[in-house]
Amino acid sequence: MHDKGRFLSGVSLAIGLVLAAWIGAGALVRIKTQDQTITVTGSARRQIVSDSVVWRANVPSQAAQMNDTYKQLNENVTKVVAYLKSKGVASDQIVVSSVSTLPFHPRNDKGIEILDTVSSYKMSQEISIRSVDVEKITRISRDATALINQGVLLESHDPEYRYTKLGDLKIQMLAEAAKDAKIRATQIAASTGAKVGALRSARMGVLQINPAGSSETSSEGNNDIKSIEKDVIAVVTCSFAVE
Repeated sequence: MHDKGRFLSGVSLAIGLVLAAWIGAGALVRIKTQDQTITVTGSARRQIVSDSVVWRANVPSQAAQMNDTYKQLNENVTKVVAYLKSKGVASDQIVVSSVSTLPFHPRNDKGIEILDTVSSYKMSQEISIRSVDVEKITRISRDATALINQGVLLESHDPEYRYTKLGDLKIQMLAEAAKDAKIRATQIAASTGAKVGALRSARMGVLQINPAGSSETSSEGNNDIKSIEKDVIAVVTCSFAVE
């Protein structure tokens, strides 16, 4: 009872002198004097390097006749696939989508499309590569514009970088965040002469995957796919009994 009374009398001092430091470091602290609990948000941060990449490029073609459009498209797709193989991309890593066709209709003097007449056809196919060789595919995505010299129009998308071991990493980081919360709670309670007791509850926050050096957060959780190097942030909010 004496320790509890001492804890209550020291709450204001703890908030003024101790909590400011932890809040400034990203920790959220709440103290409930009625049921003698302390709630602290702990965090863990890891820097990871993407171990998987997906690159997509669209190959379009347009001509007045459908046969001419398809012939041109087929020739260009063949050139792109040959180029990728010449750069060391394996055949089983290259996926070519089905053909997408879009007819264009002329318009009358009122700007209304004449639907029973086709002025030209546009066809396209997407070529995608999925690989663990992040550096090579990144380099290919940048150099693929060389195909323009072969008369190939290529609409290249930014590579998507991912980390395949995220599931295991999340478990480890949540454990680290919970441990961090316990340490913070223990230090705050100790400043008032009290002790942290049993864990009352724990709530896991969403994982934040940001470009390296970023601490941005969102309620849904960030999932950066544009950066090779990323920072992963995990948070856990824990409530402990105070003795």
